[in-house]
Amino acid sequence: MSIVHKIGRRKTSVARVYVKPGTGNVTVNGKDAKTYFCTDVLVYKVNQPFLLTETVGQYDVTINVVGGGTTGQAEAIRLGVSRALCEINEEFRAILKPVYCFAKTILYTSMRSVSLSRK
Repeated sequence: MSIVHKIGRRKTSVARVYVKPGTGNVTVNGKDAKTYFCTDVLVYKVNQPFLLTETVGQYDVTINVVGGGTTGQAEAIRLGVSRALCEINEEFRAILKPVYCFAKTILYTSMRSVSLSRK
């Protein structure tokens, strides 16, 4: 298997996720995920797709994320990782979808369209 590249978006955050077979290293913007995200909750959100699919330690993940705050970035990464895992194994979609790992926000789009219509 080669490198799988997927994009995750949440609010104004965009995460480019690269997944390849490895030992479970998660690198976010050149730093380890545990040092990039200060709280355990955000680190859990990043690792949630691996925990649910029981693939912890099987893939190395390199992530470039821009925009938004740390929560939006963590959720954008979660969406990108979920999409990458589903490309690797389609059966993971049934596991990840009920837990909202594929949930995208429409809040920003709807707020923007409302503000544009009022001008």
